[in-house]
Amino acid sequence: MKHYLLCLLAILAFAPSGTGRAADGVPAYFSHADHDDVLSGGVKMIAIDTPRGHFKVWTKRVGNNPRLKVLLLHGGPGMTHEYFEAFDSYFPGAGIEYYYYDQLGSAYSDQPKGPGSDDLWTTDRFVEEVEQVRQALHLDKDDFCLLGHSWGGVLAIEYALKYQQHLKCLVISNMVDSIPAYNDYAHKVLMPSMDPKALAEVQKLEAEHRTDDPRYMQILMPMHYEKHLLRMPAAQWPEPVLRSFGHVNEHIYQLMQGPSELGASGRLEHWDRSADLHRITVPTLVIAAKYDTMDPAYMAGMAKRLPEGQFLLCSKGSHMAMYDDQQAYFDGLIRFLRGVE
Repeated sequence: MKHYLLCLLAILAFAPSGTGRAADGVPAYFSHADHDDVLSGGVKMIAIDTPRGHFKVWTKRVGNNPRLKVLLLHGGPGMTHEYFEAFDSYFPGAGIEYYYYDQLGSAYSDQPKGPGSDDLWTTDRFVEEVEQVRQALHLDKDDFCLLGHSWGGVLAIEYALKYQQHLKCLVISNMVDSIPAYNDYAHKVLMPSMDPKALAEVQKLEAEHRTDDPRYMQILMPMHYEKHLLRMPAAQWPEPVLRSFGHVNEHIYQLMQGPSELGASGRLEHWDRSADLHRITVPTLVIAAKYDTMDPAYMAGMAKRLPEGQFLLCSKGSHMAMYDDQQAYFDGLIRFLRGVE
């Protein structure tokens, strides 16, 4: 009988409560308390206002933490939230509430087309979109952390410079504060390390506007992507990465980034916030990787210019260090977030 009672008490102790709250009254991590997205499994389509009309963008909440909520800004521009799905393996265990989000023009969100739609693809317009998403999700300085990866890092920097009064913390992942600096690193460090004949063929294809030629990616994959984007054989790339690449909005990507994979030449070509970085005063983590397309030494300097900057180097990683140096990436990221929390 005693054994039976002990087992029953153990079961009751771990059974979910009717309120979804822990013993201290704080909502538990998987509680739905105070959330209106239960029927959709955390998904919420958010209405945004733009100079070209009203549209909707897709978001999805995972978890519950009233002190720490991370909004994820994907790269591209024109990529999707999908390659962030590795976060599912780490953030729930750390008790971090986080939000997937497809920016306007990306897979699960509206994709405006037609006359005048290219006016939407500017950094300033994307910043206002993020602010509208923040408001709709009820995030603010007591809980709101913004994480931007690659192009998302550009967007995160711009958002912080305009709206940091709403931020609790910031994470700049695998992105420098200057596209000219990025291009300089590509020309002075990355390109000279490549096979000269293969590089010449790639540049010839770019000059002839033939980046859609299968030969272009055939050369770049082993020479560039598998060394500096994700350091695994392409055949072994994780499914969320492949799915995200398969859903990229090529028009937005080429308009803003440019057609070349060896530097930026689109609307972002002259973007540079290196002189303004010191104005971001919230706790900020800069994540770099040894084999990234972004200069890790330059990114270490960024962390020093930020008044509350911290630096994390993924010594085995590349541009997608959340995959090819996963343990270092998430250990450092979670340590930073817990410190801020």
